[in-house]
Amino acid sequence: MQIPIKGKVWRFGDNVDTDQIIPAEYLVTPDPKELARHLFEKARPGFANEVVSGDIIVADRNFGCGSSREHAPRAIMGAGISCVIAKSFARIFFRNSINIGLPLVEADIEIAEGDELIVNLENGVIENIKEGKRATFIPYSDFLRELIDRGGLIPYARERLAEERKE
Repeated sequence: MQIPIKGKVWRFGDNVDTDQIIPAEYLVTPDPKELARHLFEKARPGFANEVVSGDIIVADRNFGCGSSREHAPRAIMGAGISCVIAKSFARIFFRNSINIGLPLVEADIEIAEGDELIVNLENGVIENIKEGKRATFIPYSDFLRELIDRGGLIPYARERLAEERKE
């Protein structure tokens, strides 16, 4: 993961649910790249063809509400989204995202679509390059940064187990 995270903003509102993120008919595959082809397909047609690796989603309240499918953060990661910032997240979406290595930031900040941000998980700062404004959030702990850096909970656990076996 690039530290700090830098990317262009795609703006969403309140209550973006997992059905909007990835419609249910595409849940037949766990492949992130295949899921990414259908990201926001019904809620925001064309999104999957416009987003580029490194872009950032910024939303209002309750991002990721709805069903607890892990496919939603997988689709976001598969599209190359580097980070999701929202005023709040549904708890299960938050946990699923962290478990697969997708950085999420809870912050109440006014950001427009197309703005470019720098997000530093270590020091808890979001910088809006276009507007020259900054906002803060609770920085990630060393453990969460390591979890994200290793690609999520399962790769982290596998690497830790392998390290312990070497000792």
